[in-house]
Amino acid sequence: MRKDSEQFLKELLEAPSPSGFEQPAAKIFRARIKGHVDQLIHDVHGNTLGVLNPDAAFKFMLAGHIDEIGLMITHIDEKGYLFVAQIGGMDPALLVGQRVKVMTEKGEVFGVIGRKAIHLMKPDERKKCVEMENIWVDIGAGNKKEAQKLVAVGDPIVVDVPFRRLGKDKIVSRAMDDKAGAFVVAEVLRELSKKKLAISVVGVATVQEEIGLRGAITSAYNVKPDAGIAIDVGFASDHPETDPKQIGECKLGKGPNLHRGANINPILEADLEQTAKRLKIPVQVTACPHGTGTDANAMQLSRGGAATTLVSIPNRYMHTPVEVLSIADLDAIIRLLVEFLSKHPAKRDYRP
Repeated sequence: MRKDSEQFLKELLEAPSPSGFEQPAAKIFRARIKGHVDQLIHDVHGNTLGVLNPDAAFKFMLAGHIDEIGLMITHIDEKGYLFVAQIGGMDPALLVGQRVKVMTEKGEVFGVIGRKAIHLMKPDERKKCVEMENIWVDIGAGNKKEAQKLVAVGDPIVVDVPFRRLGKDKIVSRAMDDKAGAFVVAEVLRELSKKKLAISVVGVATVQEEIGLRGAITSAYNVKPDAGIAIDVGFASDHPETDPKQIGECKLGKGPNLHRGANINPILEADLEQTAKRLKIPVQVTACPHGTGTDANAMQLSRGGAATTLVSIPNRYMHTPVEVLSIADLDAIIRLLVEFLSKHPAKRDYRP
């Protein structure tokens, strides 16, 4: 991975952008592709669309969602503590003791997530799962009035953790799901801009995926794609407490994770496999016997439908503050998609 690409990924991951509040990351995405696309569109929903070769008849959509899971202030008590609800879904136990950023109209406010000390818990309390109502955010306010000068009900919150390298090939951060996918979309657009295309490629940084694939739905209605690929993260099975019988075999550093199932167009998936084979890029295939729960699902079902598939980035510890990916996998996916789309014919019948 080039230094400028890694810097872009770092900035994208560290920009707070929970569902509904994606503007900071969207601005970084737009800056990365500006000057490399024929059209740059920022729609009313918040999606960013970069269009190459817009006059071509065949429309191919790439989607990576730029929103992340987070929290939202629902109540400020008389002592100035903030009580919160989740934006998206995560294990509340992972929130205990975390540092957080509250996104306000005036800027970021630092806070920490607190819980009753284990020393003060009764034996039965220690055995209970952590619930959202039993944790709170402490911003150092002395009372409710003081807290309200800094934050407001409805302000979003993200866990405050930095992007870091982990070993030689791995990186760790919150929000790999799915800013890593949006990163791939941006890098593919930049590479394709140097090539002559027979089709129109529309790369979209979609919003609000974590709360119902909402941005992919509105984008698909706008783009009207003939075919599309969602780039998202997928469950890695190469760490303790995972069962390949349940999720399939998928390891970091072993290449793109392709899929077969109801959400996957078999011709499109086979074409990707053949392209990977030609480039000598190893791929991992897992089963999806239902809708994938990704932007691929929204693209497939919007309007009259489109041929879709999902390319997943193997990911450890999904929906935690320490999601782990392989740089080699990111590079391989970018290379695969650039080759596939640059060689895509002006017409392709994807009907099974």
